[in-house]
Amino acid sequence: MTLVQVDAAVAQAAPDNRERRRRVPKWAWNLISLVVGIGVWWGFSLAGFDIPAPPQVAERGWELLRDGTLEADILASLGRVLSGFVLGVVLAVPVGFLMGWYGIVRGLIEPWVQFFRTIPPLAIIPLAVVLMGIGETPKIFVIFLASFLACVIATFQGVVGVDKTLINAARVLGAKDGTIFARVVVPASTPFILVGMRVGLGSSWATLVAAELIAAQEGLGYRMQSAQLYYDLPTIFVGLISIGVLGLLMDRVLLFAERRLTNWQERR
Repeated sequence: MTLVQVDAAVAQAAPDNRERRRRVPKWAWNLISLVVGIGVWWGFSLAGFDIPAPPQVAERGWELLRDGTLEADILASLGRVLSGFVLGVVLAVPVGFLMGWYGIVRGLIEPWVQFFRTIPPLAIIPLAVVLMGIGETPKIFVIFLASFLACVIATFQGVVGVDKTLINAARVLGAKDGTIFARVVVPASTPFILVGMRVGLGSSWATLVAAELIAAQEGLGYRMQSAQLYYDLPTIFVGLISIGVLGLLMDRVLLFAERRLTNWQERR
């Protein structure tokens, strides 16, 4: 068989392989992964590891849901995460654009952004308590800081990574700075901004448990910490699963928005 014939056979087989892969929908693979994950978890429990089995966790979750505790905790934590996350994104996007577009602003702000990015939010909690008290403000602040730092870096990288050829072509066509910024820089930076939002959302949820160390009376993180004192592992698992599910659903919403807003982008 000649090299040309081999290439032709490979080219003909490639669509067939892609079609074969497409026959199994993505949701089916997700379902298989979920079943396998639960099976592995159950297997570890049956093997003698000190973790509750899925039925124990489901039963405890139903008890917390039935008496209203889980619902109250979810609403409290969701409110804190959304407040901090939205505030972080609203401030991070314009700051990231300014840093990427103006060298002076970058020189003034970037060192501070990088400085605070290396400090874990947990280390900010004592300072937040001293300056802001023990109410909701310090909890939302540490979540805000986590989402802001992730999103501002992504936005900044999106702006400085815009292809210079596109900007120069717009200038040759007579576009002013405002038009270039709105028609070239913002669309080209949108994928980076949305990725930064997804990373910032994950950082917000990761910071939640630490934030609810601050004299909280309800919330998923607070409930998990209280359960730790009594070695109540099913309640801890309920909290972990609740945070994971809520974070996953919110991430799917951002992913859907990313696909709709960047449908012009070539994908694999």
